[in-house]
Amino acid sequence: MDVALLGQMMAAGLFLLIILFLMSGYLVAFTLGGLAILVGFAGIWVGAFDGALFAALPNRFWGVLTNPVLVAVPLFVFMGVVLERSGIAESLLTTMGQVFGRLRGGLALSVVLVGALLAAATGVVGATVVTMGLLSLPAMMRAGYDPKLACGTICAAGTLGQILPPSTVLIFMADILQGANSAAQLSLGNFAPDTVSVGDLFAGAMIPSLILATLYALYVIWRAIVAPETCPPVAMTAEERAGLLSRVVSSLIPPVTLIVAVLGSIVSGVATPTESASVGAVGALFLAAVKLLADAMLGAEGDPRRDRQLMIFWLGFLVALGIVAVFFGGTGLLNFMLVVLALALVAIAASRKRGGMYLETVFRSSLTTMSITSMIFIILLGATAFALVFTQMGGGEMVRNFLEGMPGGQTGALLMVFLIIFVLGFFLDTFEILFIVVPITAPVLLIMGVDPIWLGVMMGVLLQTSFLTPPFGFSLFYLRGVAPRTITTPQIYRGALPFIVLQLVALGILWLLPETATWLPNELFRSDAPGSDGSAPPPAFDAEGGGEDEFL
Repeated sequence: MDVALLGQMMAAGLFLLIILFLMSGYLVAFTLGGLAILVGFAGIWVGAFDGALFAALPNRFWGVLTNPVLVAVPLFVFMGVVLERSGIAESLLTTMGQVFGRLRGGLALSVVLVGALLAAATGVVGATVVTMGLLSLPAMMRAGYDPKLACGTICAAGTLGQILPPSTVLIFMADILQGANSAAQLSLGNFAPDTVSVGDLFAGAMIPSLILATLYALYVIWRAIVAPETCPPVAMTAEERAGLLSRVVSSLIPPVTLIVAVLGSIVSGVATPTESASVGAVGALFLAAVKLLADAMLGAEGDPRRDRQLMIFWLGFLVALGIVAVFFGGTGLLNFMLVVLALALVAIAASRKRGGMYLETVFRSSLTTMSITSMIFIILLGATAFALVFTQMGGGEMVRNFLEGMPGGQTGALLMVFLIIFVLGFFLDTFEILFIVVPITAPVLLIMGVDPIWLGVMMGVLLQTSFLTPPFGFSLFYLRGVAPRTITTPQIYRGALPFIVLQLVALGILWLLPETATWLPNELFRSDAPGSDGSAPPPAFDAEGGGEDEFL
């Protein structure tokens, strides 16, 4: 048998073996790396793989670990975990529930709104779903909500962290697409291709993620109109109504300010994603310190006097930020934040009890961050070994021939890749699909003329569905772990189905209106790009695109 054909057959077998082992419950990182190395040695034995390529693995691993773009991942994770553990997310959720609870469907609307805010402030799906499940689900059940609507809303709103910036998925997606786009453009003879940065994908995902959150909210409103008994209003006590405005302001300003600081510095070009992530981490430590000091010095949450004092503090803090920004710019803002954080830490250190609580929060947040980051990066290292063996055994050429031979050309190839990602989402985790499927399909699609930013956003939304699709949707598992026994697993599954349909609707909008993903990046980062002067922007994909040179 021809050695090249044998190598392609072994590459296909490697892909199927990995999917089978993952569906059987084996550890992801060791499945990816272990099977790749075993199949690689088998390829050496039959002459289909060059064993000298294994010597390049350590350098590849070191390149992954020292990638400056990926340094932003643990910082963003740390920012989100600190906000969750300090109680800031809990306070925001409780307050928004009181604001909207008096409306039919108001609690569900507050879950969607807070889910979007927490997604932009944390990006950690598990923490968001668990927090909302512990706080909102009991309140929704007491109010008489349909369990399916309540569970579906919480699970769907929690998954917004996978697509709404600053998303860790988008950071890895940008890194993969940057390499794939460079290789694809070189194969087409373009030796000066545009880069695909994290900022591009963050900007590209902004409008689609807002569209998705709007679709969720519209669905809740529709249910409130056609089936009002499924989402009744909640009566508020006099104590809850007292000081509601000051409570809203004091709860909203901290996370919104942090979101604006992090995302604003990225999309405006003031800071790189890594630098912005460091600002977010410092800001989260400051917000946690203020929250702890307020609890210790101003009384318990819900006290109107405490809420008024906090509101005055945060409004004054915003004014100070504005003054510093006008006179000293971004560097002055960062120095100002460091100074106020140091002052807050000094105030906390004055009390042994408060200092111990703060250190405990930071320590536990650091442990969680280390656990999440280690899990992600060890999967990435395993995927690096898989990509090396798969491509060098002819898998890349096999994938390219398969996609280019699809009926409909580029459109057929896109639909096939999207279908594969959607189906795998029923069984595999987001990062598993991201590190397995995207690196081997993206180069082919980019050679065929697909816009890399549009492709990244589309894949991001598709990967988000993997958190909701039964039977292995992780958001469903997170909620199952904190939901009361009166709520059954089938109810959680059925509640997620309408939101899966809404995600598919959002994908349809992105397909028909690719400018929803490409317009903002072109406006912000490519002032000389076609369409930036008001003319029609280029299509996200070109059915005539193609290329015949090798790209892997």
